[in-house]
Amino acid sequence: MTSAFEPGPVVQRAILISELQRLRLERGETQDQVAAALDWSTSKLIRIEGGTVGVSTTDLHALLRHYGIPEEEPEVAVLTKLARDARKRGWWSLYKSELSPAYQQYIGYESGALVIRSLQPMVVPGLLQTEDYANALTVEFVESRSYRDVVVEVRMRRQEEIFSRAEPPELKVVIDEAVLRRRVGGQVDPGIMPRQLRHMLQMLEHPFVTIEVIPFSSGAHFGMMGEFTILEFHDPRLNDVLFQENVGRSALTVMDRDTRITDYRAAFENLRQITVSPEDTPAFIEDIIVSMERPAA
Repeated sequence: MTSAFEPGPVVQRAILISELQRLRLERGETQDQVAAALDWSTSKLIRIEGGTVGVSTTDLHALLRHYGIPEEEPEVAVLTKLARDARKRGWWSLYKSELSPAYQQYIGYESGALVIRSLQPMVVPGLLQTEDYANALTVEFVESRSYRDVVVEVRMRRQEEIFSRAEPPELKVVIDEAVLRRRVGGQVDPGIMPRQLRHMLQMLEHPFVTIEVIPFSSGAHFGMMGEFTILEFHDPRLNDVLFQENVGRSALTVMDRDTRITDYRAAFENLRQITVSPEDTPAFIEDIIVSMERPAA
């Protein structure tokens, strides 16, 4: 296990951006005014505050001087460290050419999350998948063998990085009963799904993992519209992040005051009200395992 938790470059850049925006707004200045005062193009400051480019130490200190922050202030050292750490490469950068920018950014945010809330109506969430299950699932959606290998490798690496943290994030998962009953990979190996379900039972033994199941008897529900994940962070300066992924498309919402994040957070909590009780969930999953392993009549 790691001895100290670092949120990673994506989260550190988000914190730095939040601070730079705060300092500018406290001065009552627009991006145009700040850029003109520093003899920069407005687009440069827009890119810095938008997180599309890193900020060099020289540019950071120029901004801080303009905002009236003396060099000897402790805040300067803190922000300088953030800027340096934000320019580091995360492990996911090794897959930059294979993964979409939105997914790479999501992994970066996930690596620094305090709470991960995930709703999955069709498949086991990536952080809970066994390698066999991940391979069987990916075969159905990705034609290229080499790219399938990358997808699975990244998924396993995400698990390793998250669960090896000294203080892992809270993982709160809500899934539909269909997730448990669909025999992914059953044509190739009937044991893939029972092993996957047993893995989920083992994960439930961790105090930071919660798995809740929406039974078929609950009828239609909001989650049937599609999967989503909400990330919450240690630092109060950061807003929650909403991630939605479908075949061939990923969407990441990080916008301040975006009502979709609030709506999805409320939807997640509402869905928890129609799940099997936490005390009954292990037995519920165990019954499905037994039914899968029962010899055909």
